[in-house]
Amino acid sequence: MDKNTAIINDIDGNIYHTISIGTQVWMVENLKTTRYNDGTEIPLIVDTAEAWYKLNSPGYCWYDDQETNNGATGALYNWHAVNTGKLSPKGWHVPTEKDWSLLAEFLGGETVAGGKMKVTGTVSWSGPNTGATNSSGFTALYSSFRGQSGFIPSSNGTLLFWSSTAYDDVDAWAWYLRSDSEALGSNHGGKYHGFSVRCLKD
Repeated sequence: MDKNTAIINDIDGNIYHTISIGTQVWMVENLKTTRYNDGTEIPLIVDTAEAWYKLNSPGYCWYDDQETNNGATGALYNWHAVNTGKLSPKGWHVPTEKDWSLLAEFLGGETVAGGKMKVTGTVSWSGPNTGATNSSGFTALYSSFRGQSGFIPSSNGTLLFWSSTAYDDVDAWAWYLRSDSEALGSNHGGKYHGFSVRCLKD
C-alpha cells in the first residue's frame, strides 16, 4: 500500500490525496463536491427528513445540514446522484460492487479488511474501534449518514459508502465499517439514503 504523490482536484477545487491498494488507486478523502464533473450543480437538500426520504432525484447534504461540516468527512449523497455517472472527477468513478469486493479480497477478506481501513484511536471513531490499524492507508474517518428519520447520531458507529451498483428498483449496494468490528461488510439500502462516497481511479 503506497501513498501516491498524485493530488486530485474535483471541479470545485477540493483536493484529494490518493493511495495504491493492490491494483487499485483510491482517493484518501471522502468526496465533497457540490457540482457534477460537467459543472452542473447538485441539488443541496436542506429540507425535512420526509422530503429527503421521498426524493427520487439526485441530492446531497452536509451532516446536520451545516455547511461547516464539509471537512474531512465530506458530503452525503443519495444514490440518484451516484447514478448520474458524473459525481466523480473525470478519470475516476464511484466503485462498483465488484470494485469493493476486490478491495476486501486484497486486504484479507471481508472479515478483517475493515480494521485495515479505519483510522486508529477513538477521536474519529467511537470506542472500541475494533481492529483499527489503517495499515492499508485507506484512512476511513467516521462519518454519520442520513436515513429515513434524519441524521444518524455518531453513537451508531457505522460508516457507509455507496457503490454504483443497483440492487433493484428501490435499493442499491453499500459497504460499511463499524466501530465494534474489524469487518468490511456490504448490504443493500434505499437509494434515498445519504451515504459517503469514495472515488476509484478508472
